[in-house]
Amino acid sequence: MMLACADKTPTDPSVKRFASVTGLKPDRMAYYKELHAHAWPAVLDKIKECHIRNYSIYLKEINGQPYLFSYFEYTGTDLDGDMKKMAADTTTQRWWRETDPCQQPLPDAAAKGKIWSDMEEVFHTP
Repeated sequence: MMLACADKTPTDPSVKRFASVTGLKPDRMAYYKELHAHAWPAVLDKIKECHIRNYSIYLKEINGQPYLFSYFEYTGTDLDGDMKKMAADTTTQRWWRETDPCQQPLPDAAAKGKIWSDMEEVFHTP
């Protein structure tokens, strides 16, 4: 789950903001929502351990196709290391085996073997 990074916030230089988007397979929407309604505690703990806060996923249908928008704030000092630590976690890997098949990557992400497409921040109010 590597996402585009906005500059550090003016009010808190230790926080970086990330956003991304992906499609959601319509026939997997209910399952995806159910998974996240009961997110696994160990996965939530790993997210926090990896210095991620305010992690949110939103759902929006556009022309009958569901899309997911993800946002989080990173407060650590080694993003690459924390993302590798998360990816190496066996419980997180099992979680991704449940969630990944529900998602439909956009073409730019699919071309890179990724699921989520990075988004560029164009505005932020401190």
